[in-house]
Amino acid sequence: MDFIPPAKPIIGDDEREAVDRVLRSGMVAQGPEVAAFEREFSDHFVQGRPTVAVNSGTSGLHLGLLAAGVGPGDEVIVPSFTFAATGNSVALTGATPVFVDIEPETFSLDPAAVEAAITPRTRGILPVHLYGHPARLRELSALADTRGVALYEDAAQAHGASLDGRPVGAWGAFAMFSLYPTKNMTSGEGGMVTLADDTLARSVRLLRNQGMEKQYENEVVGFNARMTDIHAAIGRVQLTKVDAWTRSRQENAAFLDANLRGVVVPPVAEGAVHVYHQYTIRVPEDRDGFVKALKEEHQVGSGVYYPIPNHRLPSLAPYAPGLDLPVTEVAAREVVSLPVHPSLTQADLERIVRAVNAVAGAGA
Repeated sequence: MDFIPPAKPIIGDDEREAVDRVLRSGMVAQGPEVAAFEREFSDHFVQGRPTVAVNSGTSGLHLGLLAAGVGPGDEVIVPSFTFAATGNSVALTGATPVFVDIEPETFSLDPAAVEAAITPRTRGILPVHLYGHPARLRELSALADTRGVALYEDAAQAHGASLDGRPVGAWGAFAMFSLYPTKNMTSGEGGMVTLADDTLARSVRLLRNQGMEKQYENEVVGFNARMTDIHAAIGRVQLTKVDAWTRSRQENAAFLDANLRGVVVPPVAEGAVHVYHQYTIRVPEDRDGFVKALKEEHQVGSGVYYPIPNHRLPSLAPYAPGLDLPVTEVAAREVVSLPVHPSLTQADLERIVRAVNAVAGAGA
């Protein structure tokens, strides 16, 4: 049997031709392709909000936080059950990441836990739309307004997700989308920052370009976090394909939902559109044995995102001494992400179902 990978970036002839076009033009740094990509991404995903392209999703989070005024002495509330870039970005501003627990259905910040963690030092709340499902934005947005703090969004995995008809990335003061190769669309590497107003957008543009809008007129101390025209050209092509890929992910997920047995399939909240960056199930008993059996006995790949919560990582644990997050700990022990990507065939999906049901039925 051929191995079914858990993820598979799709780069085709259209993307190659776009790169060749840029190389022939001689304009390969931040130029017209980046500007066009920003406009097109904004119109496609976030209802025309100001959008700034950067060289990675992590840069996007970092610069978004800095532009929002986050810095030493501030606290930003974040989940521990996510990739470390979320907490890292807060720490890099000099602020303190405050880790709180998640709710068990969609792995997003638990609004009650967030409310309990707010202090006079809290500057903002930074939920993650994990696996492509929107966070509890209704409650978190209302809580931010009531308590006078900002709402930010880590939408790294959620291109096209929405809640109540409003897209993720259009709720907070800023949001970040990742364009890493395994995301639902890619630019090869890169990120997009979407912002609530032009003032914040200008701040991010300054910060990504050594603090200058005009050459040699540096206004602030900044970074080199620019996206190249080569990467933007890839992203522009992918924008024309991502909706069809999302439909494929949703159709694949529906097939798995209907046919898997013996595992907990991912629920979708009322009013939510899930874009299935990952199709994440729960395996309450012997998750690691389950993963091993899928690969060795059935040649079905899977991923565990994330086995070590951020508050227990050596890099971030100093911000959370003695912290107990029980729902997060259970999720870290139980989650498995199955293949759901658009390259799957019907035969692949049927083999995934047979494999999961066989391993689950055998108790791994």
